[in-house]
Amino acid sequence: MAQINAGDFRKGIKVIIEGKPYDMVSCEFVKPGKGQALYRTRNRNLLTGQVLEITYRSGDSLEAADVRTNDGMYSYFDGSNYIFMDNDSFEQVGLSAAVCADQMKYIKDATPCSLLYWNEQLIGVTPPQHIILEVTYSEPAARGNTANNVTKGATVETGGDIQVPAFINAGDKIKIDTATGEYLGRVNS
Repeated sequence: MAQINAGDFRKGIKVIIEGKPYDMVSCEFVKPGKGQALYRTRNRNLLTGQVLEITYRSGDSLEAADVRTNDGMYSYFDGSNYIFMDNDSFEQVGLSAAVCADQMKYIKDATPCSLLYWNEQLIGVTPPQHIILEVTYSEPAARGNTANNVTKGATVETGGDIQVPAFINAGDKIKIDTATGEYLGRVNS
C-alpha cells in the first residue's frame, strides 16, 4: 500500500492506524523552539466512530487506506440492517443499524446516498445534505406566543423528530439538513 508522509497529512485523508481505517479530522503543524517538527492529528475510526488524538514527528508516515465511494440508493430496513443498492453493480448491501442509525432518521426509501467501502466491505453511508419531508405530526402552537424564534416539536414521515417554527403544521413539507437535523425552511408543494 501507498505510504503518506507526515508532511502530506491534511484533513480528509483516509489512513490505516493499527490495522483499522481512519479519517483524519484535523491536522495541526507544530514547530517547537527546539527539536523536530510535530503534527498533531485527530483521527476518526471509520468502523466505530471513535476519535484518536495522535502526535507524529516529521519523518513518520502512515499507510493510505483503500477506501472508495460509490453512488447508491437506500432501499429498506430489514429489522436489524439498512439495505442499500449500489448503483454501479446493482448489488444490495447491508449496514447495521448500530453503525448508521442516527444518519437514517431523515432518510426515506429511494433516497440517493454515497456508499463508503473499505476492502470491498460497506462501512459507511453519507446521505444527501438536504432532504424534503412531510410533517406527519406537530405539537399545537401556544396561542398568543409571538416572540421571535418560537419552536415546537414535530415528527416527519420517516419517524424522525425535529424542532420547527410555530407556524408549521401536519401536512407541510419542510427542508431538513440531514447532518444536523435542523429545519431549513418550508417547501411549497
